[in-house]
Amino acid sequence: MNLTPDQIIFWQYGFLNLNLTIVMTWLIGAILTLSSWLITRHVSRQLQVAPWQNLAETIILFVRKQICEVGLPTPDRYLSLLVTLFLFIALSALLTIIPGYEAPTGSLSTTTGLAILIFIAVPAYGIHERGLGSYLKHYVEPTPVMLPFNILTELSRTLALAVRLFGNMLSDTMILAIVLIIAPLFFPIIVQLLGLLTGFVQAYIFTILAMVYIAAAVSGKEG
Repeated sequence: MNLTPDQIIFWQYGFLNLNLTIVMTWLIGAILTLSSWLITRHVSRQLQVAPWQNLAETIILFVRKQICEVGLPTPDRYLSLLVTLFLFIALSALLTIIPGYEAPTGSLSTTTGLAILIFIAVPAYGIHERGLGSYLKHYVEPTPVMLPFNILTELSRTLALAVRLFGNMLSDTMILAIVLIIAPLFFPIIVQLLGLLTGFVQAYIFTILAMVYIAAAVSGKEG
């Protein structure tokens, strides 16, 4: 068993390679894109809607409610980013029920990419809402002496986002590998179910933290 899908390489040329992490990321992106197209091409405003439309609306309304609860004034502006993040991480965990599948979130490169996305989105939303001068001003508050510490705080929380998600996904893989050696017939099913639950919880936590960081940048208050 491979601890990370980065170890499975299909093609390599110099420092460039096509590994299982990239392939699975493309697969999840294709599933989300195709599903979104299929669900939204026949959207109905009637009371009776298709089950898939009902599921999509439930997820969107759930994320929208969470955005309102963290204090973001215009939740619809952040829905596309946060719903996509939640669905990507949740679907990565859900597909682990398929034999042979390796979640791309089990790779540090994937979780780092997601964290960098939030690292870019936070100042982008902050500058859009407050203006460049007002946003940059918070780096020198309460005194200019705090400038390096405020910058370090933003970098460290981005690193923490990536490591937290990677660590939790990696721990599931390691526990499953150990259980497969000890009791190969029964316990892996239970561990897979627990891993599935952990994956959804991690998707929720990652999305909530992204909301809190964006809310802090938009409001000017520390999250």
